[in-house]
Parts: sequence; structure tokens; C-alpha cells
Amino acid sequence: MEKYKYIDLFSGIGGMRIPLDRRGHECVFSSEVDKFAIQVYEHNHKDKVSGDITKIKSSDIPHFDILMAGFPCQPFSFAGAKMGFEDKARGTLFFEIARILKDKRPKMFLLENVKGFKSHDGGKTLATVEESLEELGYEVHHTILNSHHFGVPQKRERWYCVGFDKRVDFTFPEGDRRGTLLKDIIDTNEDNPKLKLSDFEVDRIKFHFESDDIRVKHDNSQYAPHTKKGKHGVFSFLKPDGALRFHIGDASKTQIQEAYYVSLSSVAPTIIATREPKLWDLKRRLSVNECRKLQGFPEEFQFNVSDAQAKKQLGNSVAVPVIDEIVHSMIEAYKADVTPKTASLCDFSDDFISTLNSSSVQVAI
Repeated sequence: MEKYKYIDLFSGIGGMRIPLDRRGHECVFSSEVDKFAIQVYEHNHKDKVSGDITKIKSSDIPHFDILMAGFPCQPFSFAGAKMGFEDKARGTLFFEIARILKDKRPKMFLLENVKGFKSHDGGKTLATVEESLEELGYEVHHTILNSHHFGVPQKRERWYCVGFDKRVDFTFPEGDRRGTLLKDIIDTNEDNPKLKLSDFEVDRIKFHFESDDIRVKHDNSQYAPHTKKGKHGVFSFLKPDGALRFHIGDASKTQIQEAYYVSLSSVAPTIIATREPKLWDLKRRLSVNECRKLQGFPEEFQFNVSDAQAKKQLGNSVAVPVIDEIVHSMIEAYKADVTPKTASLCDFSDDFISTLNSSSVQVAI
């Protein structure tokens, strides 16, 4: 089997590289700025992480075949007078990906971002990214995938984009491992007191199940009358999937969610940097190990940081099983089809190439 070299940009704790390493491919460069993520990354992957990608020249990056990047979403500027991807992407971290693709010309790439990236700025951001990548001579495919379809009990929808330097017959995997529940990953013997819900949370969960109402109204006298909770009250509702939802009864705001609890028989919402799921039936938060399983990280993966930092890093990372299936589909498609891409960088006009080469590189962080 052909082995590829790849780079890992905005690498976090390295979730995107795990499937490639498992398949025997070689990471030749990684970049990250968060010191705690770097600490976890270097501990597990035994590679030295380079720092801020905005300060690294393309010439200092070794040759590679695949670019991997879970890049941050930043506003795109259309203020410049010149045409071409540099002008459209300047001031964003996507520009760093674009300039490296331009300079290094890898065979393929995989990008990941939040679901909302697709509709950001009325779709203008996505259009800019897609047009920029195509101008660089890449065939581009993108979609939204849900991690729950790939064997983890977490409804995590993310935008994924792949590109090839030639025409290939590529189709995104759909995921055929639905049906996992939190009970499949939860340790019911976990009794860490730090994970327990507050007395306030336990009391209101108990109050919900003591009522015969479908939609239970809670005491809002503890909230100031001028606040939304004080004005409209707090209600709880047990959803068919076993999740317990608390919301503010403001009809004009379609019942603003105030809190969300899951159970062993339900699926977790998206784990994010500032929130891990809470279990109403076990009356506790998920542990670091359980959050690791939610993202499909391997058993041997370790965190040499605080629990709070570990959960933050996992929330910022990727669902590994989704990346695994996409990478497999990418490589298989690339190997199967050797048709040259019609629009390659060398086909662009001299004026366009001149624009790329003459544009100044200014990145706003």
C-alpha cells in the first residue's frame, strides 16, 4: 500500500492525524498555538509541534502529499482591489491553508469546520473558500456529516471539505453505524465527587419527575422579576429520546434553552470546549475518559493536563471515526482515478499568476 506524507495544521490535540497514523502514513509537520493542546499533542504523538503558522514560511515545511486542517472560522474581507484568492482570504487563517496549497501543491487535502460555516455570512464565506480552492486548481467536495452515524453516541454535525489535484470519483461516506447510546460508553461505577451535579440541579431534576405534567413549571421566585427567567418562568420537558430539556417560557423567543441533560438511553449533544454533557439519571457530568470516547479517541490516548483543559481540548477536536472514513475514501478514490485535473495552476493566465506572486501577505490575528 502506498504511504503518504501529510501535515497537520491547527492541529489541536491531533485528532485528525490518528486515522492516518493508524494506516501507516507519516506526519512531517504540525502547527498549533495553544500551549495545553501542544502539551497533549507532543505527549501522545511524540512529535515536536511548530508554533504559529502565520510566522512559518512555506519553504520551511517539508514536502507532503496530504494537508489536514481543522481551521478556525474568521470573517473574510472583500475590501481589496486585486482579484485572486490572496485578496479574498487575506486577514483570515484560511489564507494560511491557501498559501501553503499554492506553494506546496499537495495531492489532496481535508478541511473541517463547524456546521454553521456553510451558512456563515449568508453563504459568502463558503463561496469564497470554494472559489479560492478551485482557483488553485483543486477539485473540491464538501458536505455536513453527523458523528452519530459513525459509531459514537454524540450528535456532532460538522462541515467537511476535501480537494484533489486531479479529477477523482469521490463520494463522502454516509456512516452506517447508527444506534449507539450513552450507555455504551458510560462507566456506571464512576463516583468522582467532582463530577456530581449541584444540589440546585439535582433538586430541580427531582422536581420534574415528581410532577405528572408533561411540561413542568419550576419556581421562578428566585429570579429577579425583570429577567427573562423572572418574567416568563423556567419549564422542563422530557424528550422522547430520554433527554431532559429546561427552557425559558418566552414564546416570542421560541422557548430559549436554559439547560440540557441527557440519560443513559439517549445520545449526547455536541461536546464543545465550554460544555460537556450532564446525565440526569446518574446526576453527574461525563468524565474525561467518557468525553474521550464521545470523540472516538483510542483507549491509549492520555491527557497530561487538568480535567478542565482535557475536556476543552476534546470539545475543540474532531470525531475520529468520521475522519477515519473520510480519509479512507479519499485515498481509495485518489488511487483509483488518475485522470489529470483540467484546471491546474499552470493553466492560469500570466496575469493571474502575477497577481498571486505580487500580493502582499498580511494576516490579522
